[in-house]
Amino acid sequence: MGIRIGRWTFQGPYTSPDSLEDRPGVYAVLDSAASQYSLLDCGESATVKTRLEAHDRADCWARTARGRVVYAALYTPNLRAPDRREIEREIREQYSPPCGDR
Repeated sequence: MGIRIGRWTFQGPYTSPDSLEDRPGVYAVLDSAASQYSLLDCGESATVKTRLEAHDRADCWARTARGRVVYAALYTPNLRAPDRREIEREIREQYSPPCGDR
């Protein structure tokens, strides 16, 4: 299963962060409404699952979503934090998600 976000193919979407792995990557938080997805937020972390399980912007996701909040990840084991942040920046620039800013 995969979802295209920008020029990247993310694994997911999943209904819970429990389905994600605790590996380095870029994560996407999506609103699943009417069989369509819209980006609520994205970010990068060395531990994607842990980051999403206790994220400080979860309230924004819940307030903003019109459907179900779902999660996707682009695992990047060979990239360092600055390279993951560049992917995040590219996605934020393209989609302007309503939660979070960098």
